[in-house]
Amino acid sequence: MSDTTTGTLTSTIPGLVAGTYALDTAHSEVGFTVRHLMTKVRGTFQEFSGEIVVKDSIEESTTNVEIELGSVHTRSEQRDGHLRSGDFFDAENSPKMTFVSTAIKPEGDDYVLAGELTIKDVTKPIELAVEFLGVDQNAYGQTIIGFEASASISRKEWGIDFNVPLEGGKLLIGDKVDIHLDVQAALQA
Repeated sequence: MSDTTTGTLTSTIPGLVAGTYALDTAHSEVGFTVRHLMTKVRGTFQEFSGEIVVKDSIEESTTNVEIELGSVHTRSEQRDGHLRSGDFFDAENSPKMTFVSTAIKPEGDDYVLAGELTIKDVTKPIELAVEFLGVDQNAYGQTIIGFEASASISRKEWGIDFNVPLEGGKLLIGDKVDIHLDVQAALQA
């Protein structure tokens, strides 16, 4: 029997097996929320890929993700075009945002996933709060895992500092960006 203090998967996450899990983009979402005037704008990235490599010990597991910045979608073509421009993502010159994990650790019933987020050639550490949703089989008999993750970042730290000053010292766009991920991944043969 495994000791749960070592993070061995067989004792901490029933049904989870070691292996490489590919993100299922049809059943996953990479989204964000940012303040705009008196409301929040919600957006997603439509094109992304990645994998989660589950090891026998949760602390040894890794993940890496690539997101196409040009695939940003906020339900406004004009806004999406502006986000792709040099004012924000500069998707023509820096087409991808990447995340590479550096550590994962249990925190109560959930996890903290630390990693390096790169946007526009600027790499900074971030921590994602992760809720593991479980292990199951899909309709094709593949083992699948699901989780939700979230973090908040300052967009200015990645050189995304475009803004419009408003009356009274206010700004049109908030600096804080809330990231939220809903992910399903399938074990590869």
